[in-house]
Formats: sequence, structure tokens, C-alpha cells
Amino acid sequence: MELNPVRIHVLQHVPFEGLGHIDSWIRHRGHRLTLSRLYEESKLPDPAAFDRLVILGGPMNIYEEAAYPWLAEEKALIRATVAAGKSAVGICLGAQLLADALGSRVYAGSHREIGWFPVRLTAAGRRSAWSEGLPAETTVFHWHGDTFDLPSGAVHLFESEACANQAFLCDNRILGLQFHLESTPETVRQLLTHCRDELVPGPFIQSGAQIADIVPERFARINTLLETLLDRLP
Repeated sequence: MELNPVRIHVLQHVPFEGLGHIDSWIRHRGHRLTLSRLYEESKLPDPAAFDRLVILGGPMNIYEEAAYPWLAEEKALIRATVAAGKSAVGICLGAQLLADALGSRVYAGSHREIGWFPVRLTAAGRRSAWSEGLPAETTVFHWHGDTFDLPSGAVHLFESEACANQAFLCDNRILGLQFHLESTPETVRQLLTHCRDELVPGPFIQSGAQIADIVPERFARINTLLETLLDRLP
């Protein structure tokens, strides 16, 4: 598949949740990358400066504006990006921010989901032409406690036992992923280092040892799925 270079702008919330495999995809596709490190109070761009916005994860919640004042400006940029007809991808916290920008509620889920657990295509996902060729079920990496209601008009793509709304697609250009397809062994190690206190007993929380047991084939599968999804966006 021949792809035209895309101007991609990334919003990063903490130093230890970076691009992961997205960086490799950008370089191999010849896309252009700019980045705002919100934890360093980076100046945010005008939507005219990029073609696609990528919103990464982070340990904060979208409603913690008192602790993270930059959230208000970030939310305004995401709303402007959507209104301008741009493409956008949100991962974990990023998916919650996209859902919020599209008018949906974001709230604490029934379960925290941390570790390697399967997601499956929903009935709507199986019917969608956009999902053609995607696996009906695959094991992916999770690290989240909050969830969201599906935005109005969105295609509900994936679900899991712990969390019904795992992924959505709006207008064939806005993709929200609650799980982490960008994960690499290094990004997982970073989360274990900085967020280990979240590994409390729970039905959908694996131990640090289980998470740290790096299986290369798992990363290859999720990274390939990530590339497929990113390539399908305009």
C-alpha cells in the first residue's frame, strides 16, 4: 500500500508513556512528527498545523483539571481538531479525552483492567467494512480504570469481559482505543516502574511478574494490528 506522508501531532501526558511502536510506524511510513509534552507545558498547535492528532495515555483522569491545568487547553484543541474534520487517534486516556470531546460521559469502570487480556470484535464491529480482516479476538495490553460511553453515531468496535467499550470509530476518521496496541517491552517496563502501586488484587489485574513476562509474539501481534488500524485512517 502506498501512503501519502501525513503530518502527525502527538500529545504526550507523562514522560513514561511515549509513542512506543507508533514511532516505528511513523518513521517507516515517512510521516512527519511533531509533539507536545504537556507535562512540560508545551505550546499547543493550531489544528491547521497537522493532519492527524494522536493522544497518548497517562495516569491522570480527564476530570482532574485542578491538578493538571493543561487539560482544559488540551480538551479545547481536541474539540477543535474534531470540528475541523481532522483525523484523530486516542489511546487509553486519549480515547477517554476523545469520547469527552464528542459529548460522551467518562467515569470509573466497574473493574480496573491491567495486564494481557483478550478483546473481541462486537457485532457492530464485525458488520463494519472498516474492520475487514481484523481478528475476531486478540489478546492485548491494558492499563486503565476509567471508561466512557460510546459517542453518538460511533461504531462500537471492540469489547472485553472487564470493559464493554474498548474501541470506537467515528466518521471513519476518529479512533478511540482503550487498550495499548503501541506497547513494546520497554513501554511495559516503564509502566511497571512508575505505576506498580496500581497492581492491587482484582479479577482483571495481573501480577507484576505476569506482566513482566515478556512474550515477543504478543508484541508482534498487537503492533501489526496497530499498523493496520493507523493505515486505514485518512
